[in-house]
Amino acid sequence: MLSMAQLAIESDTSRIVTLMADAFYTPAYRLNHAQNTTESYHGLSHHGQNETKVKQLEATDRQQMDTLAHLLTNLAARRENGARLLDSTMVLYGSNMGDANIHDNTNLPILLAGGGFQHGQHLAFRRDHNTPLSNLYLTLLQRLGIETTAFASSTSTLTGLDAA
Repeated sequence: MLSMAQLAIESDTSRIVTLMADAFYTPAYRLNHAQNTTESYHGLSHHGQNETKVKQLEATDRQQMDTLAHLLTNLAARRENGARLLDSTMVLYGSNMGDANIHDNTNLPILLAGGGFQHGQHLAFRRDHNTPLSNLYLTLLQRLGIETTAFASSTSTLTGLDAA
């Protein structure tokens, strides 16, 4: 699916692509050439500190990161109007759970690549006064040229994402 998304962006067929990995209805799956998982991704995410499940979840997450890295590398290698395609493409990857094992939805693991932002940093926010994720969405909308001062429960744009 990411290859199709990349093709849509490269061919200017679409400038917006949304993909969701279905964690609820995915059955046990092939982890690598020699191993299947013992259960679904959702089941693995509720590992209860079971060592076998944690190892399978970690291997799955590493596989997903490898796939994402492949997409980002491809977008960085493609040129559009003399610049890297990645520089004019915002790639947002993340989860709706900070810790799925306990259904904690604070401090979400969100990765933003491309889009002309300053990267190579980790932005962390206070757990007791968490910054709304919609602040990031508002920042992205404004970067796209959409004139708005609010999005959902946003309180402001997200600081620390200066232009590269």
